Amino acid sequence: MGYRALDQWTREIPIVPQRGKIVDRNGVLLADNSTAYTVYARSNAIKDKDATAGFLANALGMEQTLLYERLTKKKASEVTIAKRVDKAAVSQLAQLQLDGVYYSRDNTRFYPKGETLCQVLGFTSIDNVGTTGVEKYYDEYLAGKKGELLYETDLVGIEIENSVAAYLPAEDGYNVQLTIDYGIQEAVESAMEKVYSIYSPTAVQCIVLDVNNFEVLALANYPSYNLNEIPRNDADALNALSRNRLICDIYEPGSTFKIITSAANLEEYSQGNAKAFSPNYIFPSSRTRLVDSTTVKCWSNHANGKHCNQTLSDALNTSCNPCFTDIAMSLGKETFYKYLSAFGFGQKTGIDYGGEAYGLLLNEEVVRGCDLARIGFGQTVAVSGIQLACATASAVNGGYYYIPRLVKKIYAEDGYVLKEPKAELKNRTISEQSSKMLAEMLEGVVRDGSGKKAYIEGYRVGGKTGTAQKFENGHIAAGKYVSSFVGFFPANQPKYLTLVIVDEPQGAYYGSVVAAPCAKEIFEGIISLKNIQSQALA
Repeated sequence: MGYRALDQWTREIPIVPQRGKIVDRNGVLLADNSTAYTVYARSNAIKDKDATAGFLANALGMEQTLLYERLTKKKASEVTIAKRVDKAAVSQLAQLQLDGVYYSRDNTRFYPKGETLCQVLGFTSIDNVGTTGVEKYYDEYLAGKKGELLYETDLVGIEIENSVAAYLPAEDGYNVQLTIDYGIQEAVESAMEKVYSIYSPTAVQCIVLDVNNFEVLALANYPSYNLNEIPRNDADALNALSRNRLICDIYEPGSTFKIITSAANLEEYSQGNAKAFSPNYIFPSSRTRLVDSTTVKCWSNHANGKHCNQTLSDALNTSCNPCFTDIAMSLGKETFYKYLSAFGFGQKTGIDYGGEAYGLLLNEEVVRGCDLARIGFGQTVAVSGIQLACATASAVNGGYYYIPRLVKKIYAEDGYVLKEPKAELKNRTISEQSSKMLAEMLEGVVRDGSGKKAYIEGYRVGGKTGTAQKFENGHIAAGKYVSSFVGFFPANQPKYLTLVIVDEPQGAYYGSVVAAPCAKEIFEGIISLKNIQSQALA
């Protein structure tokens, strides 16, 4: 029988595949399925439509009149009676053995951890199609393929007596294992909730990255929402709560960007560029700089000689803006932009997640001296959280920039591995020698400078604070700041890096006060979770 003839003489019952599970790197279940059913009816096969409507209404808790109308439709030989019906109701109908009524298994997505990783995992539509997050990005693997159950019927759709059904089984979806470590994710979300309760910001964001391969170990945005109670009726609230701001939004980084400026300077110095500053160079005490009629000042007034005559390491400790203006201006636009490109600014990192932002970097051709001066200390440039985390990781890991990843493995329930991505080196940024020197300087920031509130006795932590004023409609928004801290440990052999961003904190706004303690708590959580022993400090 040809395909066209077969289609004329059969009716299809969809057989729904099991959607693949999502687990963390250690197998912790993050997305699963709860079984439900869809009830169908073939109107032409039902002899007593009124009685059948009554039985269906009783079992499904629906209006009998509405069901009768569906069963008597002239145009459709097959109608959907109800979706997401529980097993008890289907069992009750099955016992009745109603002519022309049949069922197919459906799967309702269930998230065992509720709010955890809500913006990363995303969610599915009512039809179990990935709508956001990993659910959407990897939908082609998670979804599987529908099967069919074919009944031979006559021309008006009535099943032929003694006909044999043809069963084409569904193909279940593949499981997805994330790079996420659920234990670290818990530590991150706990620390973020504490910051939120103390400083009442509009939002808190955090990422933890494996410095050695750019696997994302934790990623969270707060406030969050319960994936099992999605506010589908409030589109604005759902869009705001489900948006993964660390990947999809940008902000002005402020002083955390001085890590990149320092990295460029150290690398150029190591290559013999006379315009770069030696690590031992003493920046002059007058810390006001006029560039293209734009005045660049240090946050300190240098009273009583405080913060004067600084080396690069001192400038990182005190976060003195003019020192980094000096570096950017001395290296020049062409050289500095070479490093901005190598560190991935103004471009996507390539993370396996939809909607990634490019960031905002002025075209090199239009950059003025005052622009270059401000970029040197993290203004007139906007980055995404994932961009800054990856750039910092590359600056302290020996100069290796990898493509960040959220997925570790895609595999079938029987253990067959379909995909297992390996670390992919995108490019080199700086030499291992320059990177090691920079990591040592940033360890000093936590030990002796503005990052002291991230210091952990017995552990070598490096990092940099940031406090940036927010701009709205092209002007500084009074009293609105973004407080941040990016840090890593162990400083001598970096493994874990975290970036904490606190948007519009109230009561305090310095990154050293608001964000650094949050990073410390996260690192302490990792130390406890992984049983990391203390180190002898250099």
